[in-house]
Amino acid sequence: MSATAQVPLIRLRGVTRVYGSGQAELMALKGIDLDIQAGEFVAIMGPSGSGKSTAMNIMGCLDTPSAGEYLFRGAHVERLSRDERALLRRRYLGFVFQGFNLLARTSAQENVELPLLYRGESAAVRHASAARALESVGLHGWETHTPAELSGGQQQRVAIARALVTQPAVLLADEPTGNLDTQKSREIMELLRDLNVNHGITVLMVTHEADMAAYARRVVRFVDGLIESDTTNAATPQQH
Repeated sequence: MSATAQVPLIRLRGVTRVYGSGQAELMALKGIDLDIQAGEFVAIMGPSGSGKSTAMNIMGCLDTPSAGEYLFRGAHVERLSRDERALLRRRYLGFVFQGFNLLARTSAQENVELPLLYRGESAAVRHASAARALESVGLHGWETHTPAELSGGQQQRVAIARALVTQPAVLLADEPTGNLDTQKSREIMELLRDLNVNHGITVLMVTHEADMAAYARRVVRFVDGLIESDTTNAATPQQH
């Protein structure tokens, strides 16, 4: 095995994040260490204000540490410029949010093509890649439908396809089932697990729900800006 193969995909060392100053100072992260290997499915849990979303934003290059190191594939992200972080985000990371964040009067196909439009890909490449991504989330035949014509679960599948269309190394999902009923939530979780197991995509998911975290192979729990526990799930829910 080469030396690079042993380097964690993501490594946080002594990461702190401070907001405000003086009397208004808030320390959201108090010096966390975390390694995530390529191919893992990690659920990040904790009460509101525990630091889990701050950690996720830092790993997603949406925020920067106040102190400490963030290494992505061995490269120091905290030393990158804003433009370099944006490039890393565009090239390696895909995002799924609780609120879907789809453009309302735009078809599923066009919503999924959007990240490729930002990359400057040709129309032919955009169309073919978006069609493949929609098929991979079970939405072949729904390409021309707008969000208003789709169920909540289908809208989240479009959002996942949009995150996948750039073929990211990491999928960051923030409460991806928060707006869905139990059955749709299970379908989305089984889709994320399939993407992880069968397509090798590293999945990082923030969730409040223990039954959703059960789909992950590893659960990292935050409390008061620190990692309280980091455990492996012995068994995940059976696929239907």
